[in-house]
Amino acid sequence: MPQRAVNPTRMMLLRTKNRIKLAQKGHKLLRKKRDSLVMQFFEAAKKARGVRDNLASTMDSGFNSLIKEQAITGVLEVGSIAESIPEMPEIELKLANVMGVRIPKIEYTREDEKKRGYSLMFTSTHLDRAVDDFNQAKNEILELVETEETLKRLSDEIVKTKRRVNALEYVMIPELTRTKKYITAKLEEMERENFFRLKTVKKKKDREMEKAG
Repeated sequence: MPQRAVNPTRMMLLRTKNRIKLAQKGHKLLRKKRDSLVMQFFEAAKKARGVRDNLASTMDSGFNSLIKEQAITGVLEVGSIAESIPEMPEIELKLANVMGVRIPKIEYTREDEKKRGYSLMFTSTHLDRAVDDFNQAKNEILELVETEETLKRLSDEIVKTKRRVNALEYVMIPELTRTKKYITAKLEEMERENFFRLKTVKKKKDREMEKAG
């Protein structure tokens, strides 16, 4: 608020003080929100690293088992068996509200994972291990997608919250504080001028009374 546009009255001073209190309260709350979001971001980042490592390990294990099964059963036979394995189930995306941030939650049924869809008579345990690993990899991929999207949304909200914190801390609160000092100084100046004016009027009246007496 430009100081030249401020009307230096006691009412305006009171309003400015109240605005400072509200701005300081908002600043404190936003800082707490920012700090909480940052903590959640680092927790999600740690989780994402773990899921990535697990996924890489699971995929390696699955492909190794698949290669061994192909060596025993044959590539064509394994390919034919792969077509009989249940497809990816439909997923349901839900959103949870965490401090104003819509965090994704992926849900789906895992009952079909127990169904092999192929005969155990003509396959080895390597194929079972491969199926189990790739089912696990499917779960980890969905978990990673969920975590990565959470990181993105948390990051965006952190940036927005930091901008609001900085706007209050470095722009709004200092500007209101300067306005408060300006109004206070103007009111004090007006009080001094009024005091001297009253004093001058009193002296003038005193001199007139002396002359009249």
